[in-house]
Amino acid sequence: MSGKIGVYFDQQNIGGGLDLTALAEQTSQKWGSLVPVVKVVPVLALAVSEIKADIEAQGLDGVLLCGASPRVDADIYRLPVQVEHVNLREQCVQAYKNPDHTPVDTANGAPELLAIMARDYVNMGVVKLQKSEVPDSAAITGVPRVLVIGGGWTGLTAAAEAAETGYEVVLVEKAEKLGGAANNIPMGSPLASPWTDKQPTNVADKASKVLGNSKITVHLNTRMEKLEGQPGEFKATFATPSGSQTIEVGAVVLATGWVPLDQKFLAPMGLGQSTKVVDAATFGKMLVADQVNARRIAFVLDTTIAEEAVRKAAEEAEAAPEAAEAAKPAEGEEEKGFVKANLESFRHVAYSNAVNSVGMLRLANTVCEKTNDTCQTFILYKDMTVPGILERFYKKMQDRLGVMMTKADVTDIREAGDHMVVSCKNTLLGMDFDLDVDLVVLPTGLVPTTAKDVTVCFDYRQGPDFPDLNLFDGFADSNYICFPYETRRTGVYAAGCVRQPLTMDACEEDAKGAVLKAMQCIEAASHGVAVHPRSGDLSYPVFNFVRCTQCKRCTEECPFGALDDDEKGTPKPNPARCRRCGTCFGACPERVISFANYNIDQIGSMIREVQVPKDFKADGPRVLILACENDAYPALDMAGARNKPWSPYCRIIPVRCLGSVNAIWVSDAMSKGYDGVMLLGCKYGDDYQCHFVKGSEICSRRKENIAETLNRLGVQPERVEQLEVAIDEYDKVPDLIDGFVDRIMAMGPNPFKGM
Repeated sequence: MSGKIGVYFDQQNIGGGLDLTALAEQTSQKWGSLVPVVKVVPVLALAVSEIKADIEAQGLDGVLLCGASPRVDADIYRLPVQVEHVNLREQCVQAYKNPDHTPVDTANGAPELLAIMARDYVNMGVVKLQKSEVPDSAAITGVPRVLVIGGGWTGLTAAAEAAETGYEVVLVEKAEKLGGAANNIPMGSPLASPWTDKQPTNVADKASKVLGNSKITVHLNTRMEKLEGQPGEFKATFATPSGSQTIEVGAVVLATGWVPLDQKFLAPMGLGQSTKVVDAATFGKMLVADQVNARRIAFVLDTTIAEEAVRKAAEEAEAAPEAAEAAKPAEGEEEKGFVKANLESFRHVAYSNAVNSVGMLRLANTVCEKTNDTCQTFILYKDMTVPGILERFYKKMQDRLGVMMTKADVTDIREAGDHMVVSCKNTLLGMDFDLDVDLVVLPTGLVPTTAKDVTVCFDYRQGPDFPDLNLFDGFADSNYICFPYETRRTGVYAAGCVRQPLTMDACEEDAKGAVLKAMQCIEAASHGVAVHPRSGDLSYPVFNFVRCTQCKRCTEECPFGALDDDEKGTPKPNPARCRRCGTCFGACPERVISFANYNIDQIGSMIREVQVPKDFKADGPRVLILACENDAYPALDMAGARNKPWSPYCRIIPVRCLGSVNAIWVSDAMSKGYDGVMLLGCKYGDDYQCHFVKGSEICSRRKENIAETLNRLGVQPERVEQLEVAIDEYDKVPDLIDGFVDRIMAMGPNPFKGM
């Protein structure tokens, strides 16, 4: 804990909205010997040498910088003691709004409510620093070795990139040959400038270079058996033809790729029913084997026929008991029902549309080249999706002899003697028509291998595979919005089509990104700091096992599997797996978990430090806002900086994640006399944007328990509300806050006020 704290006010950043001299005097009077140094400096950024001199002369072990948001300039203050920031600019002076909505006039000094707000924030900052300790390092000896699972196009790129940086690499491939699906693509879509022509993949050369690299050890015909431990010191066990082997690795790149969607899902379009209907993946193999004899080929990018067939089956199932019985899931099918599972599986086709769009352009072009332009190809699309710079390839194919494209609704595909008929409506040609072709090529749904196989086999308390795969339709659960590559198992980074359907050039970029993250992870573990999103954070959860009741809530609610447990249920921490979100101590009913610089007592003390007025009518309410530091807090900063103020009755405390919010904080606030508590965090659900994946969702569940407690105490549950905000919704934040304050005003004072 900080025993001597220096407080510095940044005159330049705070501006003329506050009487800083008076605020400094109040701070000195309140805290006495705990704060021996209180200064108002003209420019805080230029006072670093002065602060260092004060640290030396006064024996300071903590510094509180009062000025701009810590998100603006925190990195420039490199001091040998603990540093905290008080946001008196964006979330105080710039955010201040008179309660009666009259213009703010600071000509005659700061409004009283603004001065009170600033005083509260400074006092909260002092007690936060007082209750904070310097974290001990949890550094481990990071093994400079990367495990790459999967030897396809992405895995080969990842292995080569990691070895190029000097890291050792172990590459595990379940097949007897490297290359994966790329072996069936001799000519790939454009992979480099000028992005207008197909290019040879040279996958054999790529594989040969990996096999010949002394830093890369390749295991073919090999499957993972177990991955245990934590980043920097994983132990990977896999089954090779010569027996089981175990090796230490620092991080893992998951590049196991994809498998094609089961043909049964496109059976209504003839797939698996007629030899004249194939999917794109099969057609690619036929091209490699010189088995394509057709001269008129339709490439269909529309699966409406199959989707409507499944919907019709669903309607029949509802209407007829015998149909409903037939629609029951077969043994091994998911309990959610065969019909629903079929409909959801079409999402894999939709997700894969960009890959199929580019792929069918490439396949049509290849056919024309192989037949010296004597073959006619027709690309019939409902949606043509061409990512990024590959638009150049698409435009060139529009002018390609032998390739005809049109947007069309494909309403029927039927066999007619020795050929197929594809019926098209709503075409760009301005007419409906039946197209006679020799072969129909349908899109391939890219299904990630994690949906079909336990590819990593974690030896974790939470199970052998990634959690909640249904939320991602089987794709390795990286946070697409915030952290691509980074799965919910720290130290394991997904790349390529196991993460999302990607073209080959994008898979190469993915592999490089995942390798970079893997190397960062190993280095971070060796320094004892967090990888993401709190990069560089030295803190980690500390447990008071004497008071632990083995309730298992921390192990069950941790979004990242950072905690194992023993046979009694006692948590067994793995610091290098931890993302430092605090969800574990938010879950703990006994409050036995803490971080050195973020703990239950610290936030509770900050809550109690606010001066809550007893006269609700004269002095207004007080509302506590616990704001997620990842989305809500930046949104508040941006709102203040853009002159979008909110009610001065609110006090904001940033929390690492709403998942870290412990119910005791709400109890502290209510017992203190706060009239309302707002939990402001990320969006959750299918469109989740939480940096810690489940924080807001977990907080929402806990809020229901809090509501029951408030009801028993005779306090309206509506005084506690959770609201969602994305980082770019700064323009909505003031209205959310003011709306909540208005509701509190209508409810009246907290019944516990003044008790």
